[in-house]
Amino acid sequence: MKKIFVSAGMLAAGLAGLQTAMAAGPDLISPKAWNVSASLRGFYDDNYNISSAGKGSFGVELSPTISLHVPMEQTDFGLRYTYGLYYYQDRDAAGMNPFDQTHQLNLWLDHAFNQRWKATVSDTASRGQEPELLGPVSASAPNGVPYRVSGNNFANHATATLSTEWTRLFSTSLSYGNSFYDYDNKGTTLGGTVSSGKYSVMPTSTPGGYGFQALSGTASMAGLLNRSEQNISLDLQWHFQPETMGFIGYNFSWANYLGNEPIGVFNYVDKNSSARSVVYRSDSRNSDTHYAYLGLQHQFTASLSGSVKGGVSYTDSYNDPLQATTSLSPYADLSLSYTYSPGSYVQLGFTHDINATDIASVNSVTGSLTQYQESSVIYASLNHQITARLLGTIIGRCQYSTYQGGVSDSVTDTDFSLSVNLRYQISTHFSADIGYNFDNLTSGINGRDYSRNRVYAGFGANY
Repeated sequence: MKKIFVSAGMLAAGLAGLQTAMAAGPDLISPKAWNVSASLRGFYDDNYNISSAGKGSFGVELSPTISLHVPMEQTDFGLRYTYGLYYYQDRDAAGMNPFDQTHQLNLWLDHAFNQRWKATVSDTASRGQEPELLGPVSASAPNGVPYRVSGNNFANHATATLSTEWTRLFSTSLSYGNSFYDYDNKGTTLGGTVSSGKYSVMPTSTPGGYGFQALSGTASMAGLLNRSEQNISLDLQWHFQPETMGFIGYNFSWANYLGNEPIGVFNYVDKNSSARSVVYRSDSRNSDTHYAYLGLQHQFTASLSGSVKGGVSYTDSYNDPLQATTSLSPYADLSLSYTYSPGSYVQLGFTHDINATDIASVNSVTGSLTQYQESSVIYASLNHQITARLLGTIIGRCQYSTYQGGVSDSVTDTDFSLSVNLRYQISTHFSADIGYNFDNLTSGINGRDYSRNRVYAGFGANY
């Protein structure tokens, strides 16, 4: 079951890379241990800074990749490094630095100790600006930052899984995951000043007794989202038939926010008419989450498979200095994959989970802080081999999110993306592609909406 989820998620993530002008280059599959490839593309992005006004630019992308794959008798090892260099003509004309750079390193290791014990380790480290690069590895997972973030931002996602077949009918899967985020934008201007690492708050008072006020300002991305997310899970699996497996599982997840900066302020007047202040800091959003779920995986035919995973999550936002809260939410992960001809397949899926968000609003009456979002994601991808040399890809994704806590409590966001790509294999080593990407965010928070259109065309080489 875990293999099905991981492979489907990684495939969707790989396809999602086509959603930007920074999409991966030519196909990296090669019988050689070493593989080198590169792509050169021209593009136009009509809203590269992600704003409601929209500012467009022509540009050029150069993206080389080098990979190593070493299959052995009981061990399979691989790594892949991709560098991206992006030139924006509009920034050059404005006297700004016209270049962006990105880095992505993928490592994986599979080792079979024997016929019943197998370990899998993978790690993806990324530095860049686009949400597809910095968000979760799986495109089916919700992403709390659906827009481009300037700077040398870093994200790392690591997983380790031990799969054990105890009997012919019973097996287990024990997994550990760690995601780490570090944003370049540091230092806050929220309701005061930062000086020598200390934060100054000027409390306000309301004449006539009780009064409440939440100061406005700007918290940094580092203060809001620098964090480490860890989880450990155990699945108990029953193989009812060769093509059918059911399981029951538990996952414990904890999120630690590491920005060490103020992210919100709640000022009020107490019963004695004295001015008081509560300063929320990054770690005010620390939380623990428990998941309990059931699942079923079934191979309907050789070309059609599906999986269902559902349960509940219980989250304890224990570090809120004013009002620690607990909540119960549904949890779901459903997927369906159908290969209808060689090189052609379609995937559909749905997930529902909680996720971090860059919004940390404070309710001026109750003092509650936005802790996270609860999000539903619907995704679909179509890969169609039009001819022996021409491949078409269509990817769609829609995320519907509801903020939990703060003045934004129950406010919703809808994030939609669509990409279309055509790739023509000119020869064994050379290819050409053209594509279009559309992104749209509709938010109940003023000033957060945006739409973005991107087109690109270029050539690739693979050796």
